Amino acid sequence: MNQDDKLFKSTGIVSSATFLSRVLGLVREQMFAYLFGAGYSMDAFVAAFRIPHLLRDLFAEGALATAFVPVFTDHLTNKGKKEAFYLGNLVINTLLVVLSLVILLGILFAPFLVNLIAPGFGEIPGKLELTTQLTRILFPFLALVSLAAVVMGMLNSFGHFATPALAPTMFNIGIIFSGFVLSPLFDPPILGIALGALLGGLGQLGIQIPRLRKEGFRYKPVLNFRDPGLKRILLLMTPAVFGIASTQINVFVATNLASLLPQGSVSYLSYAFRLMYFPLGVFGVAVATVTLPLVSIHAAQNKTDQVLSTYSTSLKLVFFLVIPCTIFLIVAAGPIISLLFQHGKFQYLDTVATSRALILYSLGLIGFAVIRITAPVFYALKDTKTPVIISAISVALNIILNIILMRSMGYLGLALATSIAGWVNMLLLLLMLNQKIGPFDFKDLFKASYEIILASFIMGGLVWLFFSFYHLDLSVAPLSQKILSVLISMGLGLLAYVSICRFFNVAELKRILDIFRKVR
Repeated sequence: MNQDDKLFKSTGIVSSATFLSRVLGLVREQMFAYLFGAGYSMDAFVAAFRIPHLLRDLFAEGALATAFVPVFTDHLTNKGKKEAFYLGNLVINTLLVVLSLVILLGILFAPFLVNLIAPGFGEIPGKLELTTQLTRILFPFLALVSLAAVVMGMLNSFGHFATPALAPTMFNIGIIFSGFVLSPLFDPPILGIALGALLGGLGQLGIQIPRLRKEGFRYKPVLNFRDPGLKRILLLMTPAVFGIASTQINVFVATNLASLLPQGSVSYLSYAFRLMYFPLGVFGVAVATVTLPLVSIHAAQNKTDQVLSTYSTSLKLVFFLVIPCTIFLIVAAGPIISLLFQHGKFQYLDTVATSRALILYSLGLIGFAVIRITAPVFYALKDTKTPVIISAISVALNIILNIILMRSMGYLGLALATSIAGWVNMLLLLLMLNQKIGPFDFKDLFKASYEIILASFIMGGLVWLFFSFYHLDLSVAPLSQKILSVLISMGLGLLAYVSICRFFNVAELKRILDIFRKVR
């Protein structure tokens, strides 16, 4: 199996495992909607979890993974397993020291942090205090997920992708368990959800450890801040935080501003963004997860042409997987939101509001996905400046657009601003990467994207026609009718997209089908 086939096969493994995790994530969100709706308690939890979630995305699963994997892979390729595991232990112990301090400070200064992220909550009695309490409970989650990210990075460097991709399922299981078992034991019940997040984080770390031990890793309490490998990771992490942080920072800013808008705005944006993140995680993050170790190996061997080849293959695969998801989410936003969340305290008007936010977030889906696979390539090539500059431009643009658009569009303006900033970030990254390791074969990229876009729009048109004739009234339709309509639309969309891609002889579809035939 050649390198491109391995990339496709590994992406399939990660996507399948991530799909299971995302399905459980949707079950988790359904539980949230049923038990808490889109009001007081849910706003408080979303804002409280946004702080450790942002730090997780920036440091643990973002900058740490981006900085750690290339250095660990370099040690593994050029120095051997023993030196690589020594570096892994150094990183783990350094994290334990640093994060202990961060968590302590986070707990002490939780009121200040909550005022920073959700200043509007102070206008509602008790909401600010509840958010502060939840923040203090949730902060230790950062340590658990950071250690899980290090273990994931080591396993990915060894070519093991399935177990790390399954790890997030433990987080979702912890949350779902807490909703039905722990929450009834607390007053208010949302406190039980926070404890469930900690249990889920512990499971996310624990499920990966046996696989790493089979590779020969053993924990050792070593610490050496002068180690060259550790220094290199730390030097890469600082710019990596800003280089890949634009999406997370933009969501953070949106949450902050949404707290100033009518109650429910924070929840609408959260539900919509999490649903948009479903295909981003299953496909975009999966491709990025597989691409980073491969690109890092080629960079360590100074094979720039192979870096370009691997990246180009990954980029076209992302186009093939994510563009149709974008069109489908835009066309089917209302029925999907209604099916998943319109239960219990989550009402029809909440469905309308959330589906509008989903449509605007979905416009930026391809940008978010391309950013995930592109920014880490710069760090593998030891370029730490370019992604930082581009990310700063994106964040600045997002803040300006937020302020302008929220005045006329409310919370919808915040979602649209995030998507526009994502597109600008993506285009600038592609332009600069082309100058660095190009030239790209733009003719080939244009041909691939043109056929995929055309197939996706035809698919979207057919799905739109189906919903037009089906006459689904989301305000009164029974659950069975919603399930049927979404399943039919998904089947119709998938069949149409695959058929049109086969007609155009799209290379990505052909490669995927060939791999399935080989596996059988």
